[in-house]
Amino acid sequence: MLTSRHPRMFVARLDSRTESAPLARYLLRAYLSGLPSGERYRDTAELLLCELFANAVQHSDAPDDRHIEIRFALSGSRLRLEVHDADTTHPALRTAAPDDEHGRGLFLVNELAERWGSVPRPCGIGKFVWALIAPVA
Repeated sequence: MLTSRHPRMFVARLDSRTESAPLARYLLRAYLSGLPSGERYRDTAELLLCELFANAVQHSDAPDDRHIEIRFALSGSRLRLEVHDADTTHPALRTAAPDDEHGRGLFLVNELAERWGSVPRPCGIGKFVWALIAPVA
């Protein structure tokens, strides 16, 4: 795992496995604990990071040895989460049927994030999905 941290940004590369999700959450909590108002983002940020990370693991057609990169940055009063993966397929919001066991992750991201999107990685293969989170009052 590669990491870098300065007061406004954090970057880490994790194994592309569901077992890496708890570490991603831990790193986010550690990042937020270093911010004066970090607790105001915590619950929403953890949920959205988990959904985006799970999507990157589950839906990527990239080789198993590829990593998932997570980035956290505070920009003004908004927390920006990014999940980078080597897959070029962009996520699409869909409506899950009541008996579907999957398919609600992006719905949660869409409902809880102030904005979100997906763009190709500028200097590499794949894409990243980002979400902006407003602090909870």
